[in-house]
Amino acid sequence: MSATRHKRHPIFARLYARASPKVERRGQAEHRAEMLAGLEGRVIEIGAGNGLNFAHYPATVTAVLAVEPEPYLRDRAAEAAASAAVPVAIVDGVADELPAGDGDFDAAVASLVLCSVPDQAVALAELRRVLKPGGELRFYEHVLATGRLGSTQRRLDDWGIWPRLSGGCHGARDTAAAIARAGFAIERCRRFPFAVGPVAVPHIVGAARRD
Repeated sequence: MSATRHKRHPIFARLYARASPKVERRGQAEHRAEMLAGLEGRVIEIGAGNGLNFAHYPATVTAVLAVEPEPYLRDRAAEAAASAAVPVAIVDGVADELPAGDGDFDAAVASLVLCSVPDQAVALAELRRVLKPGGELRFYEHVLATGRLGSTQRRLDDWGIWPRLSGGCHGARDTAAAIARAGFAIERCRRFPFAVGPVAVPHIVGAARRD
């Protein structure tokens, strides 16, 4: 992976790492645990951030390859990996060019990252590529709202305001639909409100399977 592919959002990364423990205590930790429950085998996680998922991987997971392009968050993820109950390797990389071979993994994890990838279709195609046939994609994402909030999300994305403020995040993405379009069969998907800032309110958590 070329160094030019690094994603540097130094201010946002530090603000995120500082604020995230409070959000975890407010309920996000339980959402992560729900997403990862029952996962097995070799796992690739994209956009691992500061490693908040690591404590929730069940013992049935044999290894995790955690991909994170932002240097500050990657360092924090390495600290979290040191106390994880499962083996976690931290690597530099981006979702649209994963450092893995075809069919290398039993499962993939995407949490609070498909909002910020440059192209969801490309990132999901990469996840599908590195999964074995029948492999699982576990996801936890904030998504497009309905009504007035959805209209606001679209405007903030179209004007570039929300992506600039939040490290490339887009509030107006219909991520469940994108997962289905990418060739995954969604097996379960729970939608619920969980406010993280003024825009990221509707969330989904669930599982999909590669054909």
